Amino acid sequence: MKTRTKFIFVTGGVVSSLGKGIATASIGRLLIARNYRVTCMKLDPYINVDPGTMSPFQHGEVYVTDDGAETDLDLGHYERFIHTNMGRRNNATTGQIYYSVITRERRGDYLGKTVQVIPHITDEIKRRILAVAEGDEKFDVVLVEVGGTVGDIESQPFLEAIRQFGLERAPEDVLYIHLTLVPFIKSSGEIKTKPTQHSVMKLREIGLQPDVLLCRTENSLSKEARDKIALFCSLRSEMVINARDVESIYEVPLLYEEDGLGDKICSRLGLKAKEPDLGGWINFVRKVKEPSAYVRIAICGKYTNLHDSYKSIVEAFVHAGVENDAKVELKWLFADSMNGDNIDQHLRDVSGLLIPGGFGERGIEGKIAAIRYARENDMPFFGICLGLQCAVIEFVRHVCGMAEANSTEFNPSTADPVIDLMETQVDVTQKGGTMRLGQYRCVIKPDTFLHAAYKTGAVSERHRHRYEFNNSYRDRIEEKGMVISGINPETNLVEAIELPDHLWFVGVQFHPELKSRALNAHPLFRDFVRASLSYKNPRKQSEGEEFDEDR
Repeated sequence: MKTRTKFIFVTGGVVSSLGKGIATASIGRLLIARNYRVTCMKLDPYINVDPGTMSPFQHGEVYVTDDGAETDLDLGHYERFIHTNMGRRNNATTGQIYYSVITRERRGDYLGKTVQVIPHITDEIKRRILAVAEGDEKFDVVLVEVGGTVGDIESQPFLEAIRQFGLERAPEDVLYIHLTLVPFIKSSGEIKTKPTQHSVMKLREIGLQPDVLLCRTENSLSKEARDKIALFCSLRSEMVINARDVESIYEVPLLYEEDGLGDKICSRLGLKAKEPDLGGWINFVRKVKEPSAYVRIAICGKYTNLHDSYKSIVEAFVHAGVENDAKVELKWLFADSMNGDNIDQHLRDVSGLLIPGGFGERGIEGKIAAIRYARENDMPFFGICLGLQCAVIEFVRHVCGMAEANSTEFNPSTADPVIDLMETQVDVTQKGGTMRLGQYRCVIKPDTFLHAAYKTGAVSERHRHRYEFNNSYRDRIEEKGMVISGINPETNLVEAIELPDHLWFVGVQFHPELKSRALNAHPLFRDFVRASLSYKNPRKQSEGEEFDEDR
C-alpha cells in the first residue's frame, strides 16, 4: 500500500536568521538517511516575483536551479544536504502568488467574484504546496519552510494557508515544527524562555499549535528548561529539541539525531521506523572538523562585505576541502580597494585566487589586477562567470597587446569588445528572469584541466549571465596560448577557458558551485583546492617563511 505524502511545515519566531533553512535541510537529511524520498519548498514573503532583481546585499546570493528558476539561497541548503535537485515549484514568493491570482482575475476566471486574501490567495498557496508533492517524481515527505518570523504582516497569508492545509488532511499527515530562540543572558547567567513562549503564543493566536520546538541556544537546555517550555507551549517535553550552536552547519543533523528527532517525526507521521544510515555524513563532519592540511584561498569580489552573497561558493570550498582532507580558509578581498600598486600586499599570503560572478563595472579593474598577479606568479586561479570574462580581458590586454580590451557591459564603445552582449539578449528590456538561466551542455576538450576534473567529454552546468566571450577574438587568444576547453554545442558559446602551461588556471561561464554537494564535492572545486595545496608561494619562499598549516 502506498503511503500518503506527509507534509512538515517549518516556521520561525523571535528573530530572523535563526537558521530555518539549515533546520529544514537537516530534517530532510535525517529522513533521507531513513531511506524516505524527500523534497523541500521555500515560501518567501517578499513581493518581488523572485530574488533575481535584488542586490545580494538584500537577500544573499540568487540560487539558480536546473530549470532556470532564480530562487532563494535556502534551496542551495536543501540541495547540498539532501542531494535532491530543486526547481521552480520549490520556491514561491508573495509576488508570484499575487501575480497568479491577479492574472486569473484579469482573465475573468473568478466570474465576477470579489477576490480576497481568503480564500483566493490562501488557495493559491495551498495549490503550490500540493504541486510540489504531485509532480512527476513522487515524494514520501515534503518539507515546507515559511520565510520570515511569526508576527510579520508579510507572513500572515502563508501561515493562514498552512493552518488550513492541516485542517484539510488527516492529523498524521501534517507536522508543524517551530524554530525559536532561547537566549542566554550573560549578566544574570541564565537562559530565558519567555521569548519562546511569546513566539508560540503568536502562532496559537492564528490557530497553529507546533508539534515540535527546535530551541536555538548557546548551550544545551536543562531538563527543567525543557519542562518549562513544554508546559507553557502545550506540548510534551520530549518534543522540545536542543538546537544548540555548533561549529559547522553540517553537524546540525547529527545534533538533532542525538535528541531522537528523526524517530519522533516518523512516529508522529505514522512512518515506519527505519534504522538511519548516517555513516557517510558522520565521516564527512569528522573531516570538516579534523583536517590534516590547511590552505588559504582569496575570493575577490564586490559583495564580500556580506558572505551570504557567495554562499554556494563558501560551501563548495567546504566540500572540496573534505575531499582533499584540508581546511580551506577564505580571505575576502574587496575588489574596489585593489589595484596594481597594492595587489602583492593582498595576495602574498594566499595559495589560490577565485573571482566569482557579479554584475556592473564597480571593482572590475581590481579583479583584473588580481588575475594578472595570479597568472604571472603561476598561482592557481578559478574564474566563475564574470571571473572568466575578467580573465579573458586581462589576457587580451596584457598578453595579446590590446590595451583597451573590455566588455561592452563596462564600456559600450570599447574598440576591442572581447566580451559582448549575447545575441539573444539584444532586444531584452525586462530585468527579471530574462538572462541565460539554468542548465546547458558543455562539450569538453580532451587533455585539459576541465577534462581531468570531470573525466568525461560533456557535462551540464547551471548558468546566469547576459554577456559572453566574443568569438571574433577566439583565434587571437588561442594563438597566444589560451585554450578554449569547453563549448556549448548548440550555440558555439565559449563555456570554459584555461592556460595549459599554468599550475591550474581555469575560467568557466557557468556556476559550478550550484551543483556541489556535501557528500559529492564539485570536481572543479576539488581540483582547484588540490592545486592550491601544491602551490609554493614564491613571495613567502623568498622571505624564508612557510605557511602555518595548523592555523
